[in-house]
Amino acid sequence: MSTVADRTSAPLALNGGPPVRATLLPYAHQTVEEADVQAVVDVLRSDWLTTGPQVAAFEAAFAAQIAARDAVAVSSGTAALHVAACAVGIKPGDEVIVPPMTFAASANCVGYQGGTVVFADVRPDTLTLDPACVVAAISPRTRAIITVDYAGQPSDLDELSAIAERHGLLLIEDAAHALGATYRGRPVGGLAHVTTFSLHAVKPITSGEGGVLTTNDPALAARLRLFRSHGITRDAHEREVAGSWCYQMVALGYNYRLTDVQCALAKAQLARLQEGLARRRQIAARYTQALRDLEAVEPLTVLPDRDSAWHLYVVRLRVERLRVGRDEVFRALRAENIGVNVHYIPVPWHPYYQRLGYRRGQWPVAEAAHERLLSLPLWAGMREGDVQDVIDAVHKVVHHVGR
Repeated sequence: MSTVADRTSAPLALNGGPPVRATLLPYAHQTVEEADVQAVVDVLRSDWLTTGPQVAAFEAAFAAQIAARDAVAVSSGTAALHVAACAVGIKPGDEVIVPPMTFAASANCVGYQGGTVVFADVRPDTLTLDPACVVAAISPRTRAIITVDYAGQPSDLDELSAIAERHGLLLIEDAAHALGATYRGRPVGGLAHVTTFSLHAVKPITSGEGGVLTTNDPALAARLRLFRSHGITRDAHEREVAGSWCYQMVALGYNYRLTDVQCALAKAQLARLQEGLARRRQIAARYTQALRDLEAVEPLTVLPDRDSAWHLYVVRLRVERLRVGRDEVFRALRAENIGVNVHYIPVPWHPYYQRLGYRRGQWPVAEAAHERLLSLPLWAGMREGDVQDVIDAVHKVVHHVGR
């Protein structure tokens, strides 16, 4: 039986050596249990498959989980961002400040409304939006700030809220990574004007595809619900309960509804959210401890006044201590069957944004970080052996390519 030393000193799989594990360990994976399956089956046997009682039940449970007044379920995390951008009134001519270190949807929602994205750089320790850079980016046309809870760690929400209030701006929190995170003792979801979440399969709870918006503003919640359903005042279930056929379209909306089938799955998973978060935090703690002696690997800083939801475990490679770059390390770990990933390519680097006139070199922290980033596998269903495989593979690769 091979020892850890044997596994880490063996030739790299990239060079023909034996891989650390026989099959690929993905960077993320859904966890579906029998209770989830039964919840979906129950809905399939019920009278409602689309927008029915399960939607309202899930929204109520979600709002209670994060201590927000209202939760509004929609068809994806991207839909949630679009609904938020519309509901807060972003329009042509408006500027919205967005970090470059995020998935493209965080910025795209501004373009959907005809607004202009102004990218502001991130903090070097957490890669979340830097409040000082936000202040420098504000102009007379600025309408809102979209902050992103990168990797699951909440942004500097109090500081950003104060900036927004001082300048008469709206704060949208993209918490797609941060369901279950806390900021200064408060759960993420009720701390911005509106917060958006994702229920994609790689997130802590899933409906397959789906999203949720939360707010403490009842008037804003009403606009969110209106926009997700064609701008119509009452959905089919509400009309059925009221015994009425009547409805009115009062605004131009979209069909961004989430179904009862999906909400039943998400509600069943929500009941296990804390259990899943505890496991993610346990895995993250093991990684942090095991990587401390690798000078070439630098995990992100987790600030003491917040608890991350650990959607991602992101490390930055100190490439000056390696004989190869990030892409070579990525390929080497993949050859060891460790499904590392990269989060993210800076949004203004994408060809679409390049065609809009954004040019590289304006966001030095985010851009320099991108060249060194790797996301290690992290999901609640990982076994102890899976975690050890990741640790061994990282040590093995760094051992072979270190200076």
